[in-house]
Amino acid sequence: MSKILYVKANAKEDSESRTFKISEIFMEEYKKNHPQDEIITLDLYKENIEFLPFGHLNELHGAETKKDREHPILKYAYQFLESDKYVIAAPLWNLSIPAILKAYIDYITVPGVTFNYTANGPVGLCHNKKGVHIVTRGGSYSQPPLSEYEMGDRYIRTIFGFLGITDFNTVAAENLDVIEVDKEAEMKKAMDQALELAKNF
Repeated sequence: MSKILYVKANAKEDSESRTFKISEIFMEEYKKNHPQDEIITLDLYKENIEFLPFGHLNELHGAETKKDREHPILKYAYQFLESDKYVIAAPLWNLSIPAILKAYIDYITVPGVTFNYTANGPVGLCHNKKGVHIVTRGGSYSQPPLSEYEMGDRYIRTIFGFLGITDFNTVAAENLDVIEVDKEAEMKKAMDQALELAKNF
């Protein structure tokens, strides 16, 4: 049995979010094909994730709190470490990820928990895990020239690799704000990709 962490980062309701329309289809198909797995849904807005409080940085980097898995600062890092698969549902906002998702990443990227510093540089501790980023974009950011500006999926993929997660896929619906584009066709293409990926994720 695997534990899957479904992280949602959008200020819209599920029914209003194009990103969540794709991620929910992914999760439904995943459940159908992996009925024995445990699924933890973490909606960052409903969770009310805040920026790391002023003066609390030592609680992420200080060894004295590392054993406390229920600590309000460290609990997200341990939850992340103890999961086997990750679904990140977050749109491209202003060329990057929603700020609340970056705040969450600051909570889970903890030395001694999800990665270690060694004499040869940092080493991720999240081994043999896999992730997928489900994203919607207003334009075509997967190819030049706009791909040079895309810093959302690129960042998530990089930080996951930093933590030791290299089995990583992206499901992207693009051009959703381009007037001339058939948006329903673009969404269907991404949904079909999500359904196929969910079967063996």
